[in-house]
Amino acid sequence: MKNLLFSLGFILIASTSVFPQSTSCAELLNYVESNGRSKGSVSSLSLYDSSWLSGVKAYTIEGNLAVVATITKNEYDIYGKKYVFCGIPSSNWDAFYYGTYDYGLSYGERFHKYIMDYVCDCY
Repeated sequence: MKNLLFSLGFILIASTSVFPQSTSCAELLNYVESNGRSKGSVSSLSLYDSSWLSGVKAYTIEGNLAVVATITKNEYDIYGKKYVFCGIPSSNWDAFYYGTYDYGLSYGERFHKYIMDYVCDCY
């Protein structure tokens, strides 16, 4: 019994030190906004017709593209919450930002099509 408990304890300790812990979303957001270089943004004025998207900003950081989007819960939520999207191909950002291939689609619809699937793995 003692050996079993020792083995389980060892496995638990080894697994927490061998496998990296995921990053907190707050730390990731701070890192991207502090260290990233702005690639472009869509202001709340351009997003006036969106009921949930109130700001989008793209950053290049360490050769990757990250997007920080402010998403609101409803039309009464004036602050919203920031979310980070990682590893976005430049072509996806361009398609979202310029809307060249999706004439008639709103920013919100293009965000779902080109950005939403790239939510970062953070807690």
